[in-house]
Amino acid sequence: MNTTTENKIPVTLTLNALSEVKNLLNKGHYSADFGLRLGVKGGGCAGFSYILDFDVAKDNDHIFEMDGIRVIIDKSQEIYLLNCEVDFKSGLDNRGFIFNNPNATDTCGCGTSFSA
Repeated sequence: MNTTTENKIPVTLTLNALSEVKNLLNKGHYSADFGLRLGVKGGGCAGFSYILDFDVAKDNDHIFEMDGIRVIIDKSQEIYLLNCEVDFKSGLDNRGFIFNNPNATDTCGCGTSFSA
């Protein structure tokens, strides 16, 4: 496991996303070992789908700190998330986390999967 504070985190979370993550962490009563896991996995209609979950760090992870939140990203997935922005919308027309990923060459209609 590699704890990284000197390297720039490859992902940006908006203020709305940070606020919602903190809210969910507090509601979930997670232990101090848990953090926000961001990543990608194979699947979805466009090739990759996003991972956003609470988890503990594993051997192949980088750990970043962002506004008091531990952010965990598998080293092999960082390239797919480089300069990605995660936002949270809470409106009548849309509610949930939204990934604005400049590395995505194509996205599906629902916006939950992408190809790179």
